[in-house]
Amino acid sequence: MPDDLRLLLTFGSALAAAAFALCVLFGGIARRMAPRWGLLDRPGGHKGHAAPVPLGGGVAIWLSVVLVLGVCGAAVLLAGDRLPEGVTRHVGGLQAKAGELALILGLATVMMVMGFLDDRLSLSWKPRLAVQFACAAAVAAAGVRVTLFGPFTHPLIGGAVTTLWIVAMTNAFNMLDNMDGLSASVGLIAALLFGAAQAAVGGLFSPALLMILVGALAGFLVHNHSPARLYMGDAGSNFLGFLLGSLTVAGNFFQQGQASPFGVLTPLLVMAVPLYDMTSVILIRLSEGRSPFQPDRRHFSHRLVGRGLTPPQAVWTIDLVTLACGLGALLLHRLDAWGAGVVLGQTACLLGIVAILELSGTGTRTERTLGQARLETAGSLAGGTGRTPGGVDGDPSERT
Repeated sequence: MPDDLRLLLTFGSALAAAAFALCVLFGGIARRMAPRWGLLDRPGGHKGHAAPVPLGGGVAIWLSVVLVLGVCGAAVLLAGDRLPEGVTRHVGGLQAKAGELALILGLATVMMVMGFLDDRLSLSWKPRLAVQFACAAAVAAAGVRVTLFGPFTHPLIGGAVTTLWIVAMTNAFNMLDNMDGLSASVGLIAALLFGAAQAAVGGLFSPALLMILVGALAGFLVHNHSPARLYMGDAGSNFLGFLLGSLTVAGNFFQQGQASPFGVLTPLLVMAVPLYDMTSVILIRLSEGRSPFQPDRRHFSHRLVGRGLTPPQAVWTIDLVTLACGLGALLLHRLDAWGAGVVLGQTACLLGIVAILELSGTGTRTERTLGQARLETAGSLAGGTGRTPGGVDGDPSERT
């Protein structure tokens, strides 16, 4: 195993563990403090949960990531020469990246604050979208932008693609935050795959940051798995989407001089399912003559539940399809155009199967509902409570 990869696994795992512990702690604090701050997601309207659920999980995720990175930054600046030998040879590179990191974290914090205000005040989509575009454009203007190949090497084109990508990622994770554990688990899988793909071509900086994010999301899932006791809210989904979008641009998916530049397509494969969800929901809303920003229960996860899955089963299904689409991306940096085309075709086939299954049959939900009614009736006749084994939990809300 190369020394740099061993270093990344050793220190990255330690950083992830620290972020995990902090987020578990801060998540517990948020659950107790959120009602005092007015951060409660109350049932009603298109929301399916039966009782108020604390928001504020996004603040816990943000605080965990920022604190771990802050300690790391202080250690590099104050004790650079006294750090372990494997780390000292990278101190110069870390210091050179400090400005870029500060910019990305600062703008991601702006997104978190905007989401926090939205959680409390229910902001209109227009100022939210304006802030998203402004922050994403600031990242591109600072030189952190897509280069890819061909016309994308032009600064204006690369900057435009970068801005649109970061905004798309932000909204994709915001739209995914509609069921217990969904946005966080997909974000965790995406961060793992992005980090592994970048580490495979020699990256250290962005993979280390992504491992910190993985730890924070895992800690949040302690509170957010079904049935959720804490939601991340718009503060968390905006921070998560913006940070992941920015880090995919800041990191490298191929090395100059390598035979294959197709590693740059990694983000499209890893994010195939969230982008499918966002695109399909927007098309459904537009086809029904509604605003694409009007919240409803027409997301991929809701459609799976409508086909007979329970909410936890729908979340696991989306997680597994996300992983299946993204695993092929780990090979892209080794493949020529034909090989990359095969991997892209495989992902397209997976999404095609998902679409066909979604469109096929309408009786599954009805049959499941009738079966549930029979169980409840039998339980009532037997003198029970009328609930099926394990109880019946309402779907969490959508907060797009």
